[in-house]
Amino acid sequence: MAQVRESLHGMWSSRLAFVLAATGSAVGLGNIWRFPYMASDNGGGAFVLVYLLCIAALGLPVMMCEILLGRRGRRSPINTMRELARESGATRAWQIVGWSGLFAGLLILSFYSVIAGWTLSYALTYLEAAMTPSFNLGEPGQMFQELVGSFPALTFWHTIFMLMTLLVVALGVEKGLERAVRFLMPALFVILLLLVGYGMSTGYFSKAVSFLFAADFSRIDASVVIAAMGQAFFSLSLGMGSIMAYGAYLPEDASVGGTGLMVAFADTFVAVVAGLAVFPIVFANGLNPEGGGPGFIFTILPHAFAAMDFGYIYAVAFFTLLAVAAWTSSISLMEPTVAYLVESTPLTRRGAAWLIGGVAWLLGLGTALSFNHWSGFTIAGLNFQAAVEYLSSNILLPAGGMFIAIFAGWILPKVVSREETSALTDGQYRIWLTLVRYVAPVLIFVVLLSSTGLLSM
Repeated sequence: MAQVRESLHGMWSSRLAFVLAATGSAVGLGNIWRFPYMASDNGGGAFVLVYLLCIAALGLPVMMCEILLGRRGRRSPINTMRELARESGATRAWQIVGWSGLFAGLLILSFYSVIAGWTLSYALTYLEAAMTPSFNLGEPGQMFQELVGSFPALTFWHTIFMLMTLLVVALGVEKGLERAVRFLMPALFVILLLLVGYGMSTGYFSKAVSFLFAADFSRIDASVVIAAMGQAFFSLSLGMGSIMAYGAYLPEDASVGGTGLMVAFADTFVAVVAGLAVFPIVFANGLNPEGGGPGFIFTILPHAFAAMDFGYIYAVAFFTLLAVAAWTSSISLMEPTVAYLVESTPLTRRGAAWLIGGVAWLLGLGTALSFNHWSGFTIAGLNFQAAVEYLSSNILLPAGGMFIAIFAGWILPKVVSREETSALTDGQYRIWLTLVRYVAPVLIFVVLLSSTGLLSM
């Protein structure tokens, strides 16, 4: 029997709106740099092939689980898991999966906002440099150290970014989330394609393509496969409740499998194209691409911007791209917890957004301090920011994703999951159920063991 719940928070106006929102959740700072770097450092095209297989066997099946659970429950992840467990005759303890996801999302939002603030600072600094010929940027490494070494500066940009996030979430699904992603995601794609267009004009585009996609299967070993599995899982924002919360607003006539496939494709497309935007200017300026992450983005890549024609304008576009990607992700991190408070407390959506934004902002101060005044303070050998990231990304996310797959595959009645995936053929449904029951939990468990250091290859 079809469920008749309605979302308390509104609905996406179309499947496209959901795809844009879910893609915005999945595409973040890590996508735009980490995937291209991992591909280049782990066999190029061979890694891409392994990654795509992991998306098919792990990422897409679990994403479908989150979407169908969210749409079936039409509530925040906590209340969805509690109600579906009750209807399935299972223990209410399954709601812990929802709590875990919300807690992980709050922790990630707290440090993500600080890192995203860097992109705002750099975009504004390069805009000023582009508009003022006499402006002196100084040495990129020194500029970065001055930024992260200043607690007031980090706090200022952290505050601006958190306000940008909570103001969108406070407006609700239609007026806030959907309106934002309908503007931000096309803007992200346009900026990305413009940057690729510039990359093609450098004369090093073919070298970048070879660097990313020339397949070297000799470099594929167990550790690379595990890295690809982890990237496939984390890249799609699984295990933190964001996709489940967004799924609660998905129209009934939208295909769970089809929408999940579109999100997975768009997420991978952005990651790949980002590499084609960045690496041509890296090679054109004789820089060493070996070494990913914030250190490269904020200290090495600016050398290329300083040397290239219209480099400051390119830099403005690049850091704006990063800021947009971070913004759409942070909105999805805040939404599940705000939805839960609206459902379970007397708070309005606006009040809940300000409360959660305030809590995440306070936690984020620990991250801002970890780069300067608290740099010597460690928890189990990690500074504050690294400890928060380790707990959320290495433990809570994979554990949450594993239990979501187990619940959807073993606890939720087959008649319910079949009803929610009615657009699939019987054969496709059986493949999905097999992956969710037997393959995804095992693969995620391996990722969990690897990410916590309990398994080494």
